[in-house]
Amino acid sequence: MEEKQVLLVTTTGDFLLKFQREEVKLLQRMGYLVHYAANFHEPPYVQDRAAIEALGVKTHQIPIARSPFLFRDNLRALEGLLDLLDRYPIGALHCHTPVGGVLGRLAGRLYQKRKVVVLYTAHGFHFYRGAPLKNWLAYYPVERWLARYTDLLAVINQEDYRAARHFRLKPGGSLWRLPGVGLDRGKFHPPSPEKRRKLRRELGIGEEEFFLVSAGELNENKNHQVILKAMALLRDRDPSRPLPRYAICGEGFARPRLEEAIRRLGLEGRAELWGHRRDMPRLLACADATAFPSRREGLGMAGVESLAMGVPVLAADNRGTREYMEQGVNGFLCPWDDPEAFAAGMAALRGLGPGEREAMARRCVDAARPFDKKYAAAVMARAYREMDRKVRERRYGQPSSDQRGHGGVPA
Repeated sequence: MEEKQVLLVTTTGDFLLKFQREEVKLLQRMGYLVHYAANFHEPPYVQDRAAIEALGVKTHQIPIARSPFLFRDNLRALEGLLDLLDRYPIGALHCHTPVGGVLGRLAGRLYQKRKVVVLYTAHGFHFYRGAPLKNWLAYYPVERWLARYTDLLAVINQEDYRAARHFRLKPGGSLWRLPGVGLDRGKFHPPSPEKRRKLRRELGIGEEEFFLVSAGELNENKNHQVILKAMALLRDRDPSRPLPRYAICGEGFARPRLEEAIRRLGLEGRAELWGHRRDMPRLLACADATAFPSRREGLGMAGVESLAMGVPVLAADNRGTREYMEQGVNGFLCPWDDPEAFAAGMAALRGLGPGEREAMARRCVDAARPFDKKYAAAVMARAYREMDRKVRERRYGQPSSDQRGHGGVPA
């Protein structure tokens, strides 16, 4: 019997190490050779290909463009995926990210030499409650249409789950809800007071400074500018009180605009761009709060990771953050475009007394527990068993004794 092989497809090359390590381990334990197709030139500041291959994964450069409207690039990427399916006896394809999800499912639909089982994990549909009408017109029909060629569809929040229940999947298809992509609580956990003080000294953060951190790509969706405006409001209202120190961790095309906004608002020395970081647990261990003002999130693991460290979150109110944020309990939810609300939340967090801060930190940790990677892995293990059953039925005519899994988060 041929070796079992599966193809993972994402748009950018850094996705697997950030979000799919546990999935790779699950597939390898099931006896699968794992292929990974992505654009390893995106993002340009991350070079992860060698580290991915060290996991025993076979990598393939495919020129997927982030924009669905770069038709020529994405047509070449689709041809590349079809070529991979032709060159290797791949029985299943698991795609992620919006464009990777479209191209992966199209490849599964168009390839005719064998029946490939197609899985898609939606990390946040681009249509959602409150989204612009153009999003509903452009993205909803595409997702609904591609669902017909999807054997297993996984979503990561309740709102997307409710929407996906109205899709018609491939005959025999199934819908799954994941509790995120898996929180590593071995890495993200509250530091001891001694370690926290030591790390703050190493980073040059004063004992009395209120240290605010954001983590995420520098783009319009991440919406860092609303926090800069909120800081300017705090300064203008009380010029005698020191501003929080704000570290924005990430890279992206919006860097020049953020640099200009910091200069224009007079926040030099208080708001800083710290670039792409691989030491976020260390930085979060120093933080008094994190800012997570994204306009749109499917879930937002950066927010969950902050909570797991015992650090409250100042978050935009969206379908992702509503999965784990509770107003005034583990931080504050604000309209994404309201600097006044973010300024009020920042002031409230800065004004907490020691006892209130400790109580909130405990509630933060409690809110993060349901997103532990063991729960996501448990659901994905069931989904992959269903995938494996379908692979054997289509490829070898060997139905499995496994019962088909049903989507959902384990109790």
